[in-house]
Amino acid sequence: MSLADILDPLQQPLVTVLDTPVSWTEVLGFGSGALCVWLVARQHIANWPIGIANNVFFILLFAQAGLYADAGLQIVFITLAAYGWWTWTHGGGPGTSVLPVRRTTRTEWTWLLAAGAVGTLGITLLLSRATDSTVPFWDALTTSLSLMATYGQCRKRLESWWLWIAADLVYIPLYAHKGLYLTSLLYAGFLVLCVVGLRSWHRDLTARTARPLEVAAA
Repeated sequence: MSLADILDPLQQPLVTVLDTPVSWTEVLGFGSGALCVWLVARQHIANWPIGIANNVFFILLFAQAGLYADAGLQIVFITLAAYGWWTWTHGGGPGTSVLPVRRTTRTEWTWLLAAGAVGTLGITLLLSRATDSTVPFWDALTTSLSLMATYGQCRKRLESWWLWIAADLVYIPLYAHKGLYLTSLLYAGFLVLCVVGLRSWHRDLTARTARPLEVAAA
């Protein structure tokens, strides 16, 4: 049995939404993606293996839809997921195995924004010249925002949620434009979960920074 024989059933239509066929790949990507973001918001370590499975489904889905930067992005996500998985369990420093939520430093913002701008420009030019992409800039922009947000997620930087929110606000109409209505709906759900995650991580950060003050006052 070849790889094509295994993948072909996943790419077959399961249901039809707004006269557009929805494949098993998109349905499985929907489910695993929603579960992954919910677990991230709860700071649960299982988000990383679930996220890797989600990346595999989206590689197939985006390659079919001609969103080549997004398809390639999933491979980078898998690498970052391995890094984030390790960091969340070993990056807490001496005396703890839990990585705490922190704010993004000014230095991190400087190189993140610089890398995001260069990445968006470079990917836009690549997609325009080397592929048949019909949305090179928007594909490149979401790719850069997603990479910036994933780095912040790996390091548990609070502001990573704002980067995800910005990316989702572009992803929702982009996927609808490409006929991926279920995925567009998924990213609308992601947007809601990002707000929930932002509030949850903010509460955690506030509670953690308040504890030393309470100890000092005592």
